[in-house]
Amino acid sequence: MKKRRKKTWIHPKILYACLAVLCVLLILLSFKFSDHFAVVKTAVGDAISPMQKGINTVGTAIAEKVDLLSSKKSLLEENKELKEKIDTLSYANKVLSGENSELENFREMYNLDKKYPDYPKVAAKVISRDGNNWFHVFYIDKGKDDGIAVDMNVIAGNGLVGIVAETGRHYAKVRAIIDDKSSVSAMFEKTGETCIVKGNMESIYNGYIDVELISNSAKIADGDEIVTSHISDKFLQGLSVGYVRDVTKNPSSLTQTAHLEPVVDFDQLETVLVITQLKDSSELKEMSK
Repeated sequence: MKKRRKKTWIHPKILYACLAVLCVLLILLSFKFSDHFAVVKTAVGDAISPMQKGINTVGTAIAEKVDLLSSKKSLLEENKELKEKIDTLSYANKVLSGENSELENFREMYNLDKKYPDYPKVAAKVISRDGNNWFHVFYIDKGKDDGIAVDMNVIAGNGLVGIVAETGRHYAKVRAIIDDKSSVSAMFEKTGETCIVKGNMESIYNGYIDVELISNSAKIADGDEIVTSHISDKFLQGLSVGYVRDVTKNPSSLTQTAHLEPVVDFDQLETVLVITQLKDSSELKEMSK
């Protein structure tokens, strides 16, 4: 059998040292015999130039990609910051809108309180409602413990909302004048002619409720104000109910009918005033006897 030859092994340090010496010698020779090495330089330059061009192209492309990624990252961070600022501003705007709405409610309640200074009142917030979008029956956050009793009048906006129909310790149920079961004895503020304001849930979708039992001889016109009557057994006198329109004479009877535009927005109720004085109907009871 043939013996395997032992592989010649050179230490890396010796190899690096030899290559370093060779490079130094080549540098020195290139300076001293520059003319003789011109052909070699040209050949090496011609061989390296395409490689250098390719390296430059690749380097430029990589640099552009790096710049693009950096720019994209920066834009994403800026976009995130802008979104956070927008969210903050939107929240602040909602808070301000809510505060403005609440301030407007307080201003409205204050003006309404001044409109009827002779009646004691308690402010209450609407906490729920029955049925559809209209506040025909709703609940407030004040009850017996706050001095609220059945048949107390409720006002908001510019006038009459309805009447307290039921009370608990900390809540009360209010029946609005637009409810089908509501009937308000009223009169024309200018002439004193009496009438009945009848709740009608179908009519309110068209922006009005019904007025009935108007005397045929009554001199009334569109735009006349209707207020609660002195002959009502539950509603205090002089509370604004609304303004009449579409007055129609009925040839077959001695009465006229009309529509009434309420002075209260019954789909936007938030806060109301409850008049804590009940109507004294003792005189009416004596008259009826």
